[in-house]
Amino acid sequence: MQTEAQYALLELFRDGGFMMYFLVLASLLALGVIIAKGYILFVAHRDSQRLLEQLAAAPKGVDGTIDLADETQGPVAAILSSGLRRVRDTGHSDVDIEKAVSTTGSIELGFLERGLIVLATVANVAPMMGFLGTVVGMIAAFGAVAEAGQIEASLVAGGIKVALITTATGLTIAIPVNIAYNFFVTRIDRLIIDMERGAEAVLEMSAPPSAY
Repeated sequence: MQTEAQYALLELFRDGGFMMYFLVLASLLALGVIIAKGYILFVAHRDSQRLLEQLAAAPKGVDGTIDLADETQGPVAAILSSGLRRVRDTGHSDVDIEKAVSTTGSIELGFLERGLIVLATVANVAPMMGFLGTVVGMIAAFGAVAEAGQIEASLVAGGIKVALITTATGLTIAIPVNIAYNFFVTRIDRLIIDMERGAEAVLEMSAPPSAY
């Protein structure tokens, strides 16, 4: 049964024409990005939540928070470490602290968004490649009809089959990739909120003690 299924997939791949090679390459590229990005965002979210919970449960001061952030992965830890090091080195200079937090946040956000352009491109291009295969198949079908001088089902069946296979393949690739892209954007938005919470924690620790 498994051998028959494998043969059917190979036959569909062969019948789909040359465009299937590009579609398979796009799907493999998207799959690699999805696996890598999914792992990175999972670790970042898990460690960021744990770090914020630890700080909320037991504040550790500037030095203790820096040590804890250095032992933790993720954008929130990077913001806390960068901002609080600036607090420790320069005192309570709000401008320097906000600049350090802003710069680190921009760098971490760029890292989190890395690879999303690949998913967006695959989600947009895969259906277009499928439609291109459709056009190629229909050209082949009508070319066969023109060469034979008459319309017969057997003459156009091959071209139409190529058109249907490539269109279906392009959509099959684009739909899950688009879902993954939207899911990752949502996860990044949540991490941005965590980063803002980390920035607030830095500003609270950098505030000079009240005289009262």
